[in-house]
Amino acid sequence: MMNDLPIKLINQQLIDTVAKQAQTSERLQKNYNFHQLSEKVQRFINIMQPGTYVRPHRHSRPEDINGFEFFLALQGKIGVLLFNDRGDLIHQEQLSPQQNNYGIEIAEGTFHTLVALAPNTVIFELKEGPYLDRNDKAFLSDFPEEGTVAAEEQVKAWEAQFA
Repeated sequence: MMNDLPIKLINQQLIDTVAKQAQTSERLQKNYNFHQLSEKVQRFINIMQPGTYVRPHRHSRPEDINGFEFFLALQGKIGVLLFNDRGDLIHQEQLSPQQNNYGIEIAEGTFHTLVALAPNTVIFELKEGPYLDRNDKAFLSDFPEEGTVAAEEQVKAWEAQFA
């Protein structure tokens, strides 16, 4: 039965459906958007599996768009790593509802990555849009590209940071 109400739910059924897609995706993660890419407020769940690689990056948006990112852990455990411009680790934070450490807002221009520390880790992400693919992310060049053996090794090293 279709829901005709003007609402969008985050419930376990949605999480389980998207988690199955994340488990079989090449990147071991899957987003479910509650927004259209052109909307001013970007809001979505990101479900990540251990082993997923997010190359360290930062967001620099046009002057009229705030480049912050807000992450709220809904399920599982996520490691957040912050880096300086040289790629040195400057801060780490573990988010998990089970550990009463729920969310983090990262300022525009801050290099960061995320590390899934438990299966079916779910984070709710919020940021200002619209999404601009051509200049959404600037990557730290000292870190490997996605899909490489070096990227897999980097994820293992990051996971060990939280062991």
